[in-house]
Amino acid sequence: MEMVYNKMTDNNLNPNGDTKREVKIIAYYATRLVLGIIFLIAGLNGFLVVFDIEPWIPTSSEAMELFQFSYLLVVEKALEVICGFLLMINRFVPLALAVLTPITANIFLFHNFVDPSLLILAVIMIIIQGYLLYHFKDTFKGLLESQ
Repeated sequence: MEMVYNKMTDNNLNPNGDTKREVKIIAYYATRLVLGIIFLIAGLNGFLVVFDIEPWIPTSSEAMELFQFSYLLVVEKALEVICGFLLMINRFVPLALAVLTPITANIFLFHNFVDPSLLILAVIMIIIQGYLLYHFKDTFKGLLESQ
């Protein structure tokens, strides 16, 4: 009787026996949430700098030199907060990825050439965002077609 019970619960957890699909779903949710949290925290941290409040995460002097004009910092951090939140609630994810792609590229280039202190985080962000863009490759296929 116990053998049948275990088999029934295993089938309920994985009715099709499709563990590859489950791994893809878990990877999608995990990467989406991690990228959303990174951008939400970085965006909120940037707003603390705008309002002359001590940020949670120290900001490098090299990064602050790039934001001589506070409107640029406000726009970028607002986009990071909005898109990070959209990623976390799983709404308009392709749009959020499209908006965040140039921001992520600039973060990577900045940390690669100017301030390598957070280069590992930038590389992780590139990998996660690349995975999510690949996950939505059919959505972005139309952008890459010539007409």
